[in-house]
Amino acid sequence: MLSLLKLPRVFTINQVPKVFHEDSIISGYRHPRSSATDCIRSLFQLTNETLNIWTHFLPTWYFLWKLVTVIVMQTAWQDAFTWPLVIFLFSCCVYPLASSCAHTFSSMSVRARHICFFFDYGALSFYSLGSAFIYSAYVFPDKWVNSFFHRCYVPITLFNTVICTALSCYSRLGLPFLQYSHDIVKRFPECQSPRFSKCLRVFAFAYPYLFDNIPLFYRVFLCVGDGCTDNDTNFLHYHHIALAFLTGFLFATHLPERLAPGSFDFIGHSHQLFHVCGILGTHFQMKAVEQDMVTRRSWLLQNSIPITFSSTVGVAVLCLVANLIIIMLYSLPLLSAPVCPKKKSGKS
Repeated sequence: MLSLLKLPRVFTINQVPKVFHEDSIISGYRHPRSSATDCIRSLFQLTNETLNIWTHFLPTWYFLWKLVTVIVMQTAWQDAFTWPLVIFLFSCCVYPLASSCAHTFSSMSVRARHICFFFDYGALSFYSLGSAFIYSAYVFPDKWVNSFFHRCYVPITLFNTVICTALSCYSRLGLPFLQYSHDIVKRFPECQSPRFSKCLRVFAFAYPYLFDNIPLFYRVFLCVGDGCTDNDTNFLHYHHIALAFLTGFLFATHLPERLAPGSFDFIGHSHQLFHVCGILGTHFQMKAVEQDMVTRRSWLLQNSIPITFSSTVGVAVLCLVANLIIIMLYSLPLLSAPVCPKKKSGKS
């Protein structure tokens, strides 16, 4: 019983392989070959990953409650108008859950770390598609509804999500199914050029976000005159946009820990703040969309593109299948080949 209560030891940055290093985080690392049990036990001790895990695991249940509420209270299976919202809420459950699992089990091995975050990236890109569904269905400004761009919007977003997943996975390991050798491994972006890898990853997620939000940016910042859908919901959209840009800023800059390395190892580093801002941004996004749904329902049902099963659930399933194929293509080689040159870790 006492052995079950014994918490795993934590390490400093010099005691774990380079692939596990986080910018300006000096201590609080878990053993790079932790067991699954050790990973779960580490949830109840303070490491540099603990709050990363809980700041996404707990909101998962909030969004799941919202999803169940919409399905049960609004009888979503009978009302096609709510299907985009259901898919969006499902994506809001998937991405924080995938993130919390990735942060929990990423210390099992180098291979596990990469594969865990492949799923994390796939979940984020699926959330991007979920956002596109609700924007297409409820947020487009009146003057853009049923336009050529509106009709092409979701198909382009689907393409962007697939590119997002592929590019973010590439940022860790390069091209899959290469003939792995020691020399080729050294040229992988994550090992050879961590800054380039990070920039590539930032672009992989910034581009789909910016494209998804074109109709919203136009509606709240640029549109003037009739057909601009200027209503009270825009105030909530401003909150979401501000938090989204703060989220991207924190992810890209590694502030505040970059200003004082080692001072924010356990509490207050950028990835924790990134998680909190991301969840709050998603919350305001959901609230804004729900208000747009109620306010604009009658007009949208008469004037907007018809919502069908194939254009919502069918596209979502296609996205999930495509992302899983990409993740599989990148994961299979890791099961039989080294990823980064080995480096001695601290004593266990």
